Amino acid sequence: MIPNILSIAGSDPSGGAGIQADIKAISANGGYAMAAITALTAQNTQGVRGVRMVDADFIASQIAAIREDIRIDAVKIGMLGSAEVVTAVFTALHGLNAPIVLDPVMVAKSGDRLLHADAVAALRDHFGSACVITPNLPEAADLLNQPEARNSDEMEAQARALLDLKPGAVLLKGGHLSGGDCPDLLASDEGLIWLPGRRHPTRKTHGTGCTLSSALATQLGRGLSLGDAATRAKAYVAGAIANADALSVGQGHGPTHHFHTFTRDQTHDT
Repeated sequence: MIPNILSIAGSDPSGGAGIQADIKAISANGGYAMAAITALTAQNTQGVRGVRMVDADFIASQIAAIREDIRIDAVKIGMLGSAEVVTAVFTALHGLNAPIVLDPVMVAKSGDRLLHADAVAALRDHFGSACVITPNLPEAADLLNQPEARNSDEMEAQARALLDLKPGAVLLKGGHLSGGDCPDLLASDEGLIWLPGRRHPTRKTHGTGCTLSSALATQLGRGLSLGDAATRAKAYVAGAIANADALSVGQGHGPTHHFHTFTRDQTHDT
């Protein structure tokens, strides 16, 4: 059975992140993608020019419309923007029997802030509804009001501190570490699991967080265990980054290649 995956996130008109990336990643991982849009952005690979939040009540109406008609097998939550939207989204999801992957989107790759400071506390208050949260190192530091982790020991300490905020699990992404390795750390009550990874020499990493969380939600929606789902999601994102240079999109931080396993060089058909 193909799982139905709901993404609740903002729109990226350049297609590399947000709802657009989520739909691609969900589809590439074998799910049927649905979307409730929380914000419209004016952005490209070089930065965010403007953000227009969708009214919180209308976001809740989008979610309610889907719940009334369509089975939801997993949810990915991305950009929420404000405390009001955070409350509206989790209220609209109350009682849903499906894993929720929460990607605490706070700052865009360009450095533009996407989550108001007053919304961070509201987001932390709802961690208990999430099967897993997927912060990167700057987001983890922001959530904990601590300096950014610089090595594996500090990542382990922050992952444990995030677990104390009561999510089901934490997938702490190590892409901001210096050096050639970029491991992720999966932390749960069952212990810590390191997911190793090597850095690819490319600037085309726009939307990697959105892509990973959507792939993870899809694999969970297919019924995989959290460990297996995280392993598959990380491998998928690594392939999308490794093949990103096949794309020619923008002059800044370009997108990853979401459909790298499906495309082939069309010149060989002639």
